[in-house]
Amino acid sequence: MAITLPERLDKPGVEPENMTPRELVELLDKFIVGQGAAKRAVAIAIRNRHRRLALPDDLVDEVAPKNILMIGPTGVGKTEISRRLSKLVRSPFLKVEATKFTEVGYVGRDVESMVRDLVDISIDLVRQEHATLVGAKAQTQAEERLLDLLLPATPPTGETPEERDDDMRSRRETREKLRSQLHAGKLQDRSVEVEVDDNSAPSFQVFTGQGADTMDVNMKDMLPGMFGGGGGRRKRRRMDVTEALEHLARESADTLIDEDEVRREALHRAEASGIIFLDEIDKVAGRQGAHGPDVSREGVQRDILPIVEGTVVKTRNGMVRTDHILFLAAGAFHVSKPSDLIPELQGRFPLRVELHALSREDLFRILTEPENSLVRQYTALMATEGVSLTFTDEALHALAELAATVNERTENIGARRLHTMLEKVLESLSFEAPERSGETVTIDETYVREALSDLVADEDLSKYIL
Repeated sequence: MAITLPERLDKPGVEPENMTPRELVELLDKFIVGQGAAKRAVAIAIRNRHRRLALPDDLVDEVAPKNILMIGPTGVGKTEISRRLSKLVRSPFLKVEATKFTEVGYVGRDVESMVRDLVDISIDLVRQEHATLVGAKAQTQAEERLLDLLLPATPPTGETPEERDDDMRSRRETREKLRSQLHAGKLQDRSVEVEVDDNSAPSFQVFTGQGADTMDVNMKDMLPGMFGGGGGRRKRRRMDVTEALEHLARESADTLIDEDEVRREALHRAEASGIIFLDEIDKVAGRQGAHGPDVSREGVQRDILPIVEGTVVKTRNGMVRTDHILFLAAGAFHVSKPSDLIPELQGRFPLRVELHALSREDLFRILTEPENSLVRQYTALMATEGVSLTFTDEALHALAELAATVNERTENIGARRLHTMLEKVLESLSFEAPERSGETVTIDETYVREALSDLVADEDLSKYIL
């Protein structure tokens, strides 16, 4: 089966704010096989964000997001849906495992840190957008500064005004020649000395009641006289022309961006369109009367509850209301059940979507249909070594069949089983690829079954190999 590699595996789609639920689902279909109910629920939730902003002022604050709880075994696409969603939608998006948090009073991260992280992501997102807007101007300024470094300014020489004018004219011509060479890429072997920030000042973290991640204290800011006050110390570093141009462009963009405006817009975007994906929510679903490690599970749920319900969280960039942040939660719920969550938290996730285990047909489609399929990835990896790799349809059907068989006999880890099986099939080729440059290798059904015969036949071995 010949695989055609796309120019980009992650193509930009329609403007996110104009996407209909159907268009969102179609985009998710390019990367995720099946699980239509989960895709529809997420697409509707995203569209409802857009609909809320179009409401009259007296209704905007009344419409709360409908949070979603995705339930399904591991490896069926819960996390992948959220990951692809973050790339398709220009909203601040944070994925975090619920197991990272601890109850207030225990050592560890408090649940409010997820909101602070979301704000940081929002600021980075808005700053990138503003940097794009000023990119052309920043590039022009950086180019001029680089030419100044390549041809430092000196007073005009000459005893008469005519001689000085000739000297200045000659310098302008030389500068334009350097500019042309820079555009043509002929100065890449040149290097210049550029001033950069000196970040060697000592710093430490202060542990506060809001969590260790809320305060980073820099000694340069506290004691500016001792550590080079004012705008901070600068040092000179030699770099090639390409790197220097990128560095100067970043510095120019930083001076052109209004940080206060970035902060205001980022806070508003985090509040109005932020999305937090809480993975492994089932791991904090403890049963009543539990002891030992389960003691703090219910406490974590109680701490998450006000964040999901809507509260105000203090961040270093300002206060953030969580009333309209969309929360997506996911869990396998192998040991626990959704009903093991505290009732108040269950009520804050009114939409429940069940993701189904993958069949042999689903596994075959995962190998072939998505734009970033494993087969395309391995084909591209081997192409970097000069090896042309192709798979027959029979080989892919055999891979899907054997993966499903091992999933049935041992722990069902869904599509993740394909990663290990493909790696096992291509182990010898990956090892020998540098010596086989220029060859064309076809993987057929016989090749696949021989490579995986020991793994599939030995049930005890399968338990220890994913």
